Amino acid sequence: MSAPPVVWTPSPERVASATLTRYREWLNETRGLALEDYPALWQWSVDELEDFWASIWEFFAVKASEPYDRILTTREMPGAGWFPGARLSYAEHVFRGRANEDVAIRHASELRPLGEWTWGELRARAGSVAAALREAGVEPGDRVAAYLPNVPETVAAFLGCASIGAIWSSCAPEFGVRSVVDRFAQIEPKVLLAVDGYRYGGRDFDRSDAVAALQRELPTLRQTFVVPYLAGGDWDLPPAGLEFAQLPFDHPLWVLYSSGTTGLPKAIVHGQGGILLEHLKKLRLHLDARAGDRLFWFTTTGWMMWNFLVGGLLSDASIVLFDGNPAHPDLATLWDLADAAGITSFGTSAGYIAACQKENVEPRAGRDLSRLDSVGSTGSPLSPEAFDWVRERLGEDVWLFSTSGGTDVCTAFVGGVPTLPVYRGELQARALGAKVEAWSEDGRPLVGEVGELVITEPMPSMPLYLWGDEDGSRYRESYFSTFPGVWRHGDWIEITERGTAIITGRSDATINRGGVRMGTSELYRSVLALDEILDALVVDVPEQEGSRMTLFVVLREGTVLDDRLEAEIRCRIREDCSPRHVPDTVLAAPEIPRTLSGKILEVPIKRILMGAPVQEVASRDSLANPDALDWFAELNAEPG
Repeated sequence: MSAPPVVWTPSPERVASATLTRYREWLNETRGLALEDYPALWQWSVDELEDFWASIWEFFAVKASEPYDRILTTREMPGAGWFPGARLSYAEHVFRGRANEDVAIRHASELRPLGEWTWGELRARAGSVAAALREAGVEPGDRVAAYLPNVPETVAAFLGCASIGAIWSSCAPEFGVRSVVDRFAQIEPKVLLAVDGYRYGGRDFDRSDAVAALQRELPTLRQTFVVPYLAGGDWDLPPAGLEFAQLPFDHPLWVLYSSGTTGLPKAIVHGQGGILLEHLKKLRLHLDARAGDRLFWFTTTGWMMWNFLVGGLLSDASIVLFDGNPAHPDLATLWDLADAAGITSFGTSAGYIAACQKENVEPRAGRDLSRLDSVGSTGSPLSPEAFDWVRERLGEDVWLFSTSGGTDVCTAFVGGVPTLPVYRGELQARALGAKVEAWSEDGRPLVGEVGELVITEPMPSMPLYLWGDEDGSRYRESYFSTFPGVWRHGDWIEITERGTAIITGRSDATINRGGVRMGTSELYRSVLALDEILDALVVDVPEQEGSRMTLFVVLREGTVLDDRLEAEIRCRIREDCSPRHVPDTVLAAPEIPRTLSGKILEVPIKRILMGAPVQEVASRDSLANPDALDWFAELNAEPG
């Protein structure tokens, strides 16, 4: 198969100035290597795993109060242990070498105009939080639960927490009480940091009752601190200096959670050192974050992309936060922010880019986006047409990097490389130190074919463990039950002959018709190319003989799903995908259920249509639009 067109090529100047280039040349000089390009560098990084991660430590001058005894205890998964003996502090690396007067954070929300925090202010605020936590009896290893929005106070709270060795865990305040309790109760927090309310889509949401309910439902709490965000006030904490506890490399840094659409969310524990090394590598080599850059990613505190964005403070760049509805009053809101805040790297979801494309948004119209250098996309596969839209609307000099990773490792293991070209519809390459492969069902590596996304070598940011999983059985079942000793991530991926990658959706939501497997993203790409269709969901429900494949579409206002449109949908899928994947039924739905991070609920909807009760397949509080489930439940309840 011929390669798709190249939609972006780095200039010779960009390649020469990239930190990645400097790192490769440094390796060649100091290690006696002859790595000529990125593919050679990647291959070395996964073959010589210990040397690679030791080089990241050295290149970025990781500071440790106690040196490591060795790099890796074993290359087996699970069970790999990294840099035993080392003692360090993630927070200390964030603050080291900072000039107090330089800007660390730019922030805006529906409640606040665009503002700035300097490094001096961030340090002072983090010190105050750390002192307050110590006063409340928080010690290293204790858990601090945060029910806070994406505002600078939250970043300060996290860094204050990390500085004393307490374990951070956050949920966005739009999460309902039940969903928050399902997460926080698992880790038995000692302190709750909360917000009085927030504004979203022009509406104010008072969370006082929710905070009171959390206090009742979390009996281990000793104290609660409330930020009067909705009231327009500030945290009333006395000033205090910031000190950094020196902690083992594998001391827990935070607890993240799986989406929790079914059952209790997995409470995923990451280590101080593992996240430090991974984010130094990813932010500084792959995103090429440098002095003067302003990094933005639209996220909430309930999604791993918030933790990743905060990791941008490990670079010489500043970060940009936004709290609110990205589509209020319209989809131009975030592009207005890019103009006002001088964003250089604009991170968002594939869904947001697709929505801008559908609504014919013109990001540059009336805005100065001259500083904008790159656009990142994650959350779901980005369609080739979206690549075209970014190039046409933002310019051929803007680097578009689509990425894929997960909460489980708090990074992207396939995605951007600033020294490589971008091919239409493809992710540029596998990340350094990430031995990502596509495997067949019988465990054979595939090239040029779709297979299960697996990771065959350990990474430092893989979970230390799952909280409460005393014997490790849930951890092994989650990632290593399909291929023992090999991490199975749950996505379909194709690694091309050129080393690029194509993600085609979740492997547990694959449509298998007549022996022909297809990822749902391919079907969505075909259907969403129609101007009348705003969103879509496809499920293949087993029946007594075979299965029934149903496509649900959300229509543009004023559009009717008549015979003409349905015929066009079927024709497109037949021509773009395969005749076997033409749906048996096409139905118009009011909206498609999505998680708070924007992911479609394919498997839960399939289970609802198979007769499972809604409460068994999805936690309503974990959804962005929980009422959307009711339509599918009612549909399943109808006779016939």
